[in-house]
Amino acid sequence: MAKKSPAAAAKRERSEDAPVAQHEALVRRHLAFGWWALALFTTFGLVLEAGHGLKLGWYLDVTNATRRLSFTLGHAHGTLLGLVNVAFALSLRHTKMSAVSAARASFALRLATVLMPLGFILGGVSFYAGDPGLAIVLVPPAALLLVYAVVLVARGFSARR
Repeated sequence: MAKKSPAAAAKRERSEDAPVAQHEALVRRHLAFGWWALALFTTFGLVLEAGHGLKLGWYLDVTNATRRLSFTLGHAHGTLLGLVNVAFALSLRHTKMSAVSAARASFALRLATVLMPLGFILGGVSFYAGDPGLAIVLVPPAALLLVYAVVLVARGFSARR
């Protein structure tokens, strides 16, 4: 039976810790990004609740149902994606993602977190005959970015390394 040298054991430990060290910057970035997204979109939700409480016509009138729905969707998606960023940060330490995959998932997730709520909110600012405004075109690419990021993370948990 061959005895492993202390140098080989130390090298193996360093290589196992390398992904954790590489991911630390992403962990901090997504924790901060996620919590700021939560702060922003929950505040936006409180403003929407104030619109209900104050019975503001520009928000509650039947003719503004598209605005109300778009704003609600923007608030809900932004808040949820803030939580997804926090979950990504907390999960990253336990995944077997390469640095490249983690960076790609990070970029896609942050971009989706900005574009999806923005598309809904701006789509509700000006709308036409019950259809949201042109900014709603931001939502489908953001959804694809989100799916891409989630698939990368799921693959990282399925990897056998």
